[in-house]
Amino acid sequence: MPLKLSLRPGEKFVLNGAVVQNGDRRAVLILQNKASVLREKDIMQSEDVNTPARRIYFPVMMMYLDEAGADRYYDEFVRRMGEFMGVIVNPEVLAECVNISRLCMTREYYKALMLCRKLIEYEDERLGNVPSGLSAGGDAG
Repeated sequence: MPLKLSLRPGEKFVLNGAVVQNGDRRAVLILQNKASVLREKDIMQSEDVNTPARRIYFPVMMMYLDEAGADRYYDEFVRRMGEFMGVIVNPEVLAECVNISRLCMTREYYKALMLCRKLIEYEDERLGNVPSGLSAGGDAG
């Protein structure tokens, strides 16, 4: 199934590990086969990995962007997820953690990333953080 990307002028995204930037006009790209694509708003820089939920998001993002080398990031993901789940009591958030883990085990990294965003939103709500390096979206539960 093709993936259609509508890009703003100057918008950056990662396509199979390469950083690509749109020109000065709106553009639409249609990817005809499977590829790892991540929009600029979903890319977390290492300096933004400063909270427990972001420490989960980052290795999942790296597994998605470097699927061939995913095993290098998996142990870090497992360690960080274990730490996070050890302090969470909210059953809905714990269920999301289990779902993220299941998705990572089946190498469905993009879906896992989208669920990780919910963990970040939950954490930001509880800690009163202003999101940086990753835009918020949706309801945190």
